[in-house]
Amino acid sequence: MDMRKVATFCDYFIIASATSLRHTGAIAQGIEEDLARDNREPLSGAPTADESGWIVLDYSSVIAHIFFKEMREFYGLERLWSDAKKVRVSARSNK
Repeated sequence: MDMRKVATFCDYFIIASATSLRHTGAIAQGIEEDLARDNREPLSGAPTADESGWIVLDYSSVIAHIFFKEMREFYGLERLWSDAKKVRVSARSNK
């Protein structure tokens, strides 16, 4: 979501859904590892044994929210920030 016109604390939200609590951690770990290769570290790392169903990775201008599916529906960030423009991105190829 393009947050630049609706918030001052970041430029983009990335919102992802996971199929289990373990999957939320794996997605967060994958994001951290991929960005670490580009020397980008989050302001705080993902908890290693998170069972909340919502992991947030704050990279200052981009904040990634990884939700267990039911938690994403419950919190509804897309509804809460409905004035933000939705942006679709494709997966980055590692080739």
